[in-house]
Amino acid sequence: MKAIFERVTQVVRLRSSRPHGSTCPEPRSFSPKQKFRTIWISDIHLGTPGCNAALLLDFLASVECETLYLTGDIIDGWRLRKGWYWPDLHNEVVRRLLKMAHQGTRVIYVVGNHDEMLRDYVGLCFGGIEICDEAIHHSADGRALLVTHGDAFDSVVLYAKWLAFLGDQAYSVLLRVNQLFNRVRRRLGMPYWSLSAYLKRRVKNAVQYVCQYEEAVVHEAALRGVDGVVCGHIHSAEIRRIGNLTYYNDGDWVESCTALVEDRAGAMSIIDWAEHVRDRVNAKAERIIA
Repeated sequence: MKAIFERVTQVVRLRSSRPHGSTCPEPRSFSPKQKFRTIWISDIHLGTPGCNAALLLDFLASVECETLYLTGDIIDGWRLRKGWYWPDLHNEVVRRLLKMAHQGTRVIYVVGNHDEMLRDYVGLCFGGIEICDEAIHHSADGRALLVTHGDAFDSVVLYAKWLAFLGDQAYSVLLRVNQLFNRVRRRLGMPYWSLSAYLKRRVKNAVQYVCQYEEAVVHEAALRGVDGVVCGHIHSAEIRRIGNLTYYNDGDWVESCTALVEDRAGAMSIIDWAEHVRDRVNAKAERIIA
């Protein structure tokens, strides 16, 4: 897995040193940037065809924050180990994150299970990005929040890794179907919509698993004596009060394309960027018709 990380860093350096930069244009936002105290994003899965890098770049170009948490599975080492896939858009995501760190945003990378090769680098800093296993975030309203990817609380990943890989294969098939579905939508001039996320929300076992996962994470947070927990891992954005603690999940950038944000007062909410883009496209269409 270390070889995967080394190859990613080599590719980023090589493509960033091209005479005319990347072949991908720098994303531009024509509206004033939304300003937040903190942003959490996770489960980008760079290195896979399912990664919605274009939507993520649009989001990152549209926001500013003091602290950005990358809450695990940013690079998908599992998939890259099976076959190399690294288009220019994925390189642009890494460049954008490095640029944010260079311009003063504190960027904290919390390692997940798909990018577990970075666990050997915990405590180090790469290009201004801090690598850690977990973190404690102090919100503007005085709450302490445990920030973790969440795979440590997933019994399938923790105790039956072979089963996790098997599930990963089935999930990959579902994501390929999702890609084909959205390719047709693009040809029809329709914005992105996640078929895979829709199906997951309606499968009884998946819903039960999500609930059990949320309760397990909150139980651990309660033992730590914090006020809440922020995680990713299960690709299901959520804000939910469980007992005396608040559970936050920032979602993913494969299916739902969501982020968790904190404003200056400490209020936290989920941004559904795919929905935001759909609204933007629809508003533009309405203006043209009018």
